[in-house]
Amino acid sequence: MGKNVSKLYYPVKQSIMSVLPIVDEFVVALGDCDEDDNTRSEIESIGSDKIKIIDTVWDIEKYPRGMEHAHQTDIAKEHCSGDWLFYLQADEVIHEKYLPIIKKRCEELLHDEEVEGLLFKYMHFWGDYWHYQHSHGWYRNEIRIIRNRPDIHSWESAQSFRRIPEFDCLNYRQQENTFKLKVAKVDAYVYHYGWVRPPVYMKSKIKVFQTNHKGKARIAELEGAKADYFAFDYGNLKDLSEFTGTHPKVMKEWIEKFNWGKDLRYSGKIDKNRLPHKHEKLRYKIATFIERKILFNTPIGEFRNYILLNK
Repeated sequence: MGKNVSKLYYPVKQSIMSVLPIVDEFVVALGDCDEDDNTRSEIESIGSDKIKIIDTVWDIEKYPRGMEHAHQTDIAKEHCSGDWLFYLQADEVIHEKYLPIIKKRCEELLHDEEVEGLLFKYMHFWGDYWHYQHSHGWYRNEIRIIRNRPDIHSWESAQSFRRIPEFDCLNYRQQENTFKLKVAKVDAYVYHYGWVRPPVYMKSKIKVFQTNHKGKARIAELEGAKADYFAFDYGNLKDLSEFTGTHPKVMKEWIEKFNWGKDLRYSGKIDKNRLPHKHEKLRYKIATFIERKILFNTPIGEFRNYILLNK
């Protein structure tokens, strides 16, 4: 699902292309995009008869606090067929080396009805394509393949899924009568590029995201209180983990467009005129040190929206 994703610098074409070889169909719930957005043409340029576009209209008044994201995901889900559903957001891409692993895992567990979903590992890139987040507070795993069952729904702001019997499809943030999915691991990563954009696009993306969560009135209030409220600075990338692997082949042309290196910093202190990013805060730095150096990469207090099966 998505709206204005091309305009906001999402690699939506690359995301879709990355999994097309192993899916029977790819359903896109495409929102009512602005006239200057070319998401539809980007998707259609792939030229695959597997792709089906469902036109939708977003209503953040009816689905506030990010719930429209989950609602739109459910719309796409309703148009899907098959036993397993592979869910990717427009900034998530799968490396081709994982496709045989994912396909084999789905085949292995197809008739094991206890397994309701598959759990993927995550690589969160930050600022450029050669640094990633390995700090406390970033989710390390998430459900990206689910059973095609009517009581499984997108949840909260569409980061994950839950089983919700007799759901009215209105309050996607409800806690009562929701059940975590029972999942099995798949030895594959999702490459998350949501934090790799020119800063000007990052500013626009955050403003749209916050509008979907807080509403237009609150955003107008915040912008009125501080000029350039959504200005974005990636901060010092020096302390982040360096990525030495390869990116998915479908990302080659996209990565070649990288031209905002002059706007990035690899040394220096935090700008005191902005709020620090989560990973820059002292308590998160301490937690990250403990997790990585003392607990051998065991996370502290990590929220897990799933029940992990030993399968």
